[in-house]
Amino acid sequence: MAADSTSTPSASRVLRVLLDTNVVLDWLLDRKPWSDDALPLWQARDTGRPITYISASAVTDIFYIARRQIGTTAALASIDQSLALEVAPIGKETLLRARALPGSDFEDNVAIACADVERLDFIVTRNTADFGHSPVPALEPLALLPYLPA
Repeated sequence: MAADSTSTPSASRVLRVLLDTNVVLDWLLDRKPWSDDALPLWQARDTGRPITYISASAVTDIFYIARRQIGTTAALASIDQSLALEVAPIGKETLLRARALPGSDFEDNVAIACADVERLDFIVTRNTADFGHSPVPALEPLALLPYLPA
């Protein structure tokens, strides 16, 4: 169940988060200084806590951006790494939900709708202000650290 501003995920339940495309790219492309902030999240993800998701549309965005910066072969390797994450599907229901959200950035609204449909706890992004209208709370990578297991 998605968290709201008055609740936090239970310590006994595994946290489930959607990673915004920028956080995934920061890590995959080692974009400083943001990749340093994302590193603890990736290390925790390797232990299975939290369970990390990306939206299906993020996969194509990651390839497009990575290919322009590091070439096709390395971009395909980035896709392989991205597919180690859970992928939140995007169907008509999710797109209609995204379209109904306020805000002018449809890509962000799709991420919000994915997190909401999947009933995730948080969206992890560098641009929390862009997610102010989200029913799923948005946190920067370092702000997620208190929710991760020690």
